[in-house]
Amino acid sequence: MISRRDFLQVGMAASALLGTSGFGNWARLAAQQRLTQDRLLQFDTFGNVSLIHVTDIHAQLKPIYFREPSVNLGVGANKGVVPHVTGADFRKLYGIEDGSPSHYALSSGDFAALAAGYGKVGGMDRVATVINAIRADRPDALLLDGGDTWHGSYTCLKTAGQDMVNVMNGLQPDAMTFHWEFTLGSERVQEIVEGLPFAALGQNIFDAEWDEPAELFPPYQMFERGGTKIAVIGQAFPYMPIANPGWMFPEYSFGIRDEHMAEMVEEVRAEGAEVVVVLSHNGFDVDKKMASVVPGIDVILSGHTHDALPEPVVVGETIVVASGSHGKFVSRVDLDVRDGRMMGYRHKLIPIFSDVIAPDPEMTALIDAQRAPYEAEMAEVIGQCDTTLYRRGNFNGTWDDLICDALLSERDAQIALSPGVRWGASMIPGQEITREDIFNVTSMTYPNAYRTEMTGEFLKVVMEDVADNIFNPDPYYQQGGDMVRVGGMGYQIDINKPAGERISNMTLLSTGEAIDPAGSYTVAGWASVNEGTEGPPIWEVVEAHIAKLGTVTAGDHDNVKVVVD
Repeated sequence: MISRRDFLQVGMAASALLGTSGFGNWARLAAQQRLTQDRLLQFDTFGNVSLIHVTDIHAQLKPIYFREPSVNLGVGANKGVVPHVTGADFRKLYGIEDGSPSHYALSSGDFAALAAGYGKVGGMDRVATVINAIRADRPDALLLDGGDTWHGSYTCLKTAGQDMVNVMNGLQPDAMTFHWEFTLGSERVQEIVEGLPFAALGQNIFDAEWDEPAELFPPYQMFERGGTKIAVIGQAFPYMPIANPGWMFPEYSFGIRDEHMAEMVEEVRAEGAEVVVVLSHNGFDVDKKMASVVPGIDVILSGHTHDALPEPVVVGETIVVASGSHGKFVSRVDLDVRDGRMMGYRHKLIPIFSDVIAPDPEMTALIDAQRAPYEAEMAEVIGQCDTTLYRRGNFNGTWDDLICDALLSERDAQIALSPGVRWGASMIPGQEITREDIFNVTSMTYPNAYRTEMTGEFLKVVMEDVADNIFNPDPYYQQGGDMVRVGGMGYQIDINKPAGERISNMTLLSTGEAIDPAGSYTVAGWASVNEGTEGPPIWEVVEAHIAKLGTVTAGDHDNVKVVVD
């Protein structure tokens, strides 16, 4: 008798062979000049249940450029496996032809040239078109939002998330979970959540005082679709008070809480759930581990680490789906549920090529209404870029190099620190840099650009702590984003060494001298989690710097030497 895992593996093989993941035939379509909306949305309807997944939109309402990372290193059991495979290796793994649409969508190589040809990606009115098409085919499909939605743009900051709330309400999702949303402050989050017409889920969001599940965020929601009972369990970002300012949401505690997750899975199964879906903001490696230790999960819709994978990863009897970020992709997952259990799936990661997919007129009007009061301020041109500006990557990104340069110059510092966040649109050579573009990479509710003194010893402690958050071999201890970006200082990192021993050869670039552990250095940075941090907002610092430069040339910094083996 064929096992359920065998069914899942057969489903995965069928996806790859039949091209239902959507990437195997992009190159052929482009060669035939048939990269059309109908082709991008083509899907062989399967089974009786459909899931639609979007995540990590980061308030990007309009089409943008977005470059995938060229460096995404894994450690321990995740070394050399997706999503820690990039560039040519990634393309080879999935059979992606150089220069094809899938090369542009999923890989960083030749980004500027391919962007000039294929255009921008995303745009919530294009996302609406895709969702509407899936619903036309499968009217009772579940639309699930993985979080990091009410954060990341000029209008989102100015409206305290209301622009994204209005737009997402227009899409009519069935459930969501959370991360950066909490940086609006717990009072504002409560105000929004109490008015949502859909479920706001978080099995790991607890009342900090009583250490019990927070009433505002139910752990799960039951749905009946396609004649099947489906449980959707929410998993918010586990490390909120570590990665973000805990003083903004003191009422709540988080954590992975996989034991509680196991209890919730048992509870929903007892209530008759035939399919268990976890809507997660853990990050992909954490989700893989959770799938291996919590039995009974059928599907994990993964978020937080912004990975875009053309096929799900199967862990035991669980499929883990990664749907990218910034509105660049929409995932469709069809499930075959028989005899009370999931027996197979079909999946497609749909790229939102903005010049190919027509905008939904009603959503366009709704988006324009959110932006209208701020258009003049957002559109003001501050400068121009003649190189690609991007953020993603474990150690450096040209946007962050530019931000570090601005901190060094405008805050008169020897060393600059910029957080290794993953969000933020890219720009290609020749684009004008507007105020909106600057806010797309700096917008947050704790933006103060501090200037302080740090000893060399303390700097190393900071660097080591961040490095362990990223490169701890146990995914459950990976609590950060990417490595803190550094300006004015060089260093070496050996990602395979134990905690406290990864960082070496710290050098002050202005003098070429080694960082003295007992010495004192002027350091500028932003996004401190400490309450009461003083300094101008980072977007003012960056705007002043770009205005002085006029034209920005931001080459890749070579101040980080990475030891992999």
